[in-house]
Amino acid sequence: MPARRLRGVRSTLVVCGLLWLLPLQPGHAQETLERLVDEGERRTAEGAASQQRIDAASEETERLLLEYRQATRELDGLRVYNELLDRQVAGQRTELTELQASIERVAQLERQVVPLLVRMIETLEAFIDLDVPFLPEERQARVARLRALLDDGGITVAEKFRKVFEAYQVENEYGRTIEAYRDTVTIEGQAREVDLLRIGRIGLYYLTPDGGRAAAWDPIAGGWVALDVGRYRAALGHGLRLARKQVAPDLLVLPLPAPGVAP
Repeated sequence: MPARRLRGVRSTLVVCGLLWLLPLQPGHAQETLERLVDEGERRTAEGAASQQRIDAASEETERLLLEYRQATRELDGLRVYNELLDRQVAGQRTELTELQASIERVAQLERQVVPLLVRMIETLEAFIDLDVPFLPEERQARVARLRALLDDGGITVAEKFRKVFEAYQVENEYGRTIEAYRDTVTIEGQAREVDLLRIGRIGLYYLTPDGGRAAAWDPIAGGWVALDVGRYRAALGHGLRLARKQVAPDLLVLPLPAPGVAP
């Protein structure tokens, strides 16, 4: 704004200066003066208009400069963000490749594990058939469930392997525990309910509820061998109570069948 006032003053001074140079002829001087004043005002108006255009252009330039700087900052941010995305995509592609390789290895491993599981189940079944015949229905039912599990396509190989391994663990625990339970055995051709005492896998005995009969399983003979009930009734009764945790742990004196020798 001060610049516009300065230009207006200069125009007025120019007009005044020109007036001093004009000859002093009243009519002609008046006309010339009016033309000069009009010219000065025109130029002043043009100068003001030009200054307005300059000011507007300057403001527009400043606005565009600010927009440019903002756009530059945004562009820099987008460039950094794109570089980050590129690294993430590259990392995900690497992970995808590794995952695909792992899937292929798992598929190959599954093809090898399934036959192994079949052999493990067959071995477990054969072992139960040859083992001391305690809890036969329960153990055979466990093997049957494993066979059905193996045929189920909706169950993963890992889960199948876990179940087979659990069955082996259960069988392994039998060899380190004692157990008492009631079941039915055939005595002299008749099915009778008896109390069975299992001591690990080394001894399996029964005692009738009335205490009148007792026997031990002979793995060589593959059957029950009668025991002297008067001699072993008390020991068997104590063993049954011990297995049921009804008495404190104590020493048991019971016969163990030796190879080829009946108790």
